[in-house]
Amino acid sequence: MSQSSHLAQLERKHRALDDELRVELAHAARNEARIASIKRQKLVLKDQITRMRTGKPPENRQLH
Repeated sequence: MSQSSHLAQLERKHRALDDELRVELAHAARNEARIASIKRQKLVLKDQITRMRTGKPPENRQLH
């Protein structure tokens, strides 16, 4: 897999998580654990995308 196709795949996954998050946030009875999980997954993907684009890891990122 080329770097550009891998980057495109990561961006697609990030957008899919955006959509999933919007659906979760629209529910009257929110699943806060699921929302937090989606946000963490998005952050991991964002970091991977940033690392691929710049060659450097994002600064000051702490996952709990």
